[in-house]
Amino acid sequence: MKINKLFVFAAVLALLSAMTLTPTVSAEKPASVTVQILAVNDFHGALDPSLTKPSSTDNTTWYYRGGAEYLTKFVQDAAATNPNTIKVSAGDMIGASPLLSALFHDEPTVMAFNQMGFDFSNTGNHEFDEGWHELLRMQNGGCHPIDGCFPGVPVFPGASFEYLAGNIIRLDNGMTLFPSYGVRQFDGVKVGLIGIALEVTPTIVVPSGVEGLVFEAEVDAINKYVKMLKDTEGLKAIVVILHDGAGAGPTINSCNLSDPFFANVVMNIDPEVDALITGHTHNAYNCQVQVKKNYDPMLVTGAGYNGRYLTDIDLTIAGTNGQVIGKTATNIPVETPYLGAVPDPAMKALLDQYRTASAPLANRVVGTITADIKRGGNMVESALGDVIADAQLAVTSDPAYGGAVVAMTNPGGIRTDLLYAQISGGELPGEVTFAEAFAVQPFSNSLVTLTLTGAQLKAVLEQQATAGSDGSGRMLQISYTLTYTWSTSAPVGSKVSNLKINGVDVDPAASYRITVNNFLAGGGDGFTSLLAGTDLLTGMIDLDAFVEYLTANSPVAPGPQNRITMVP
Repeated sequence: MKINKLFVFAAVLALLSAMTLTPTVSAEKPASVTVQILAVNDFHGALDPSLTKPSSTDNTTWYYRGGAEYLTKFVQDAAATNPNTIKVSAGDMIGASPLLSALFHDEPTVMAFNQMGFDFSNTGNHEFDEGWHELLRMQNGGCHPIDGCFPGVPVFPGASFEYLAGNIIRLDNGMTLFPSYGVRQFDGVKVGLIGIALEVTPTIVVPSGVEGLVFEAEVDAINKYVKMLKDTEGLKAIVVILHDGAGAGPTINSCNLSDPFFANVVMNIDPEVDALITGHTHNAYNCQVQVKKNYDPMLVTGAGYNGRYLTDIDLTIAGTNGQVIGKTATNIPVETPYLGAVPDPAMKALLDQYRTASAPLANRVVGTITADIKRGGNMVESALGDVIADAQLAVTSDPAYGGAVVAMTNPGGIRTDLLYAQISGGELPGEVTFAEAFAVQPFSNSLVTLTLTGAQLKAVLEQQATAGSDGSGRMLQISYTLTYTWSTSAPVGSKVSNLKINGVDVDPAASYRITVNNFLAGGGDGFTSLLAGTDLLTGMIDLDAFVEYLTANSPVAPGPQNRITMVP
């Protein structure tokens, strides 16, 4: 049969015309999209649950909270309610970690957060405990440059989440250490997340850890990147992850709005920020703050520390213009088996590999205590501070090892209490394991013995009134050989009197050998008067001194807390 080519051509044209004229049906944007953000901060490698506080008014019963196996379940359960979920950490995920994480240079913690599917973390000050080159290894993976890869545990692949560091500039190339922000998109709406570090980080870490980096002001950096996200990315849903924060609120889901953090930081941030996720102060709080008239309030949240709380934020975003039209947040306590929770089996399997590898060292009993020995607060002499200072004096008083007559340590370096009833490795009550001692002194700071004049020693102690990144002051913990009186009402620079060493008045012109850790010797926590020290001699690690003291002096009693006399 002969085909009529003209007919075929006409039919094809008709078909094409019909296809062209038929209107295409495009997917309509949803009226709104709810994006869930799950946040933690200051996890500090706390892979095992942490003792939290007494659960009864008689202070005899303690319960546990946090731990990666239980945090995982809470994260999974929350994420299962919304496919549009972003998981973030507000810094100090690693550093100042217990032995289970620190023994492996915090690789287990990064692996745990990989397994939980976290998306972003900003850099806290403790991310720099082993230096910024080691932090790059945390992101990129590979064996430790000195210890190599660890046998019996997974090869370290690096973080599957992305570090953010919008205000940390490398001097060698002028670039930020990590990206400044990340963007996530769900059902056509976008959310921008800016990561900002604590601007005073260089004053509270070992100087070598941040050498070659510049930390820009937090608020300036936040506002710069908010403008960039608005102008360049066209974003209207903006979240800031900041490693800085406030004091505790009346409850875990309220805020103390009189805290200086709100006046100094929050109220100066671009009101276009929808949520400010904070850290550093280890407090759990949650509130909405009216930053500027005619703008919606800003969510401000903190999730405590050690994974004891999980912040669940919901942002309702208009599908038409990407604007946040509703927001809520709540802090959820992360309970443990003692309060009915169950562990995640996959996370337990991961951590059990590290537990097996570390158990022989971790569970070794190094001494005994007669009762709880606690660290107290920053502006008090603590029972544990007394013991640690005495331990550091004990290993440096011999002339061959420094000839120290006084030892002083910073309270921020004492990370937890020694508790009589705590059982971590099958030991008896009152026995202290290496892992428990390590949790108290996890930084591996070297002890440094140096010479100060009496006048310089007094100047160091006077700096307690202004030391500390929060400006509230920070009382050095001192050995039994040093005593003095502190006046709370005297002006700064004149608070110390009756200064004695071994019961003898300190001579301003005489020289004294003083032991501190290398963090303080470098002017850490604002104690710059220690930089005047001469004839420096570096000794053993602070943890080793603590363990040696426990072993030699067991059973160890709580320190007497009678070395500093407080007067009005």
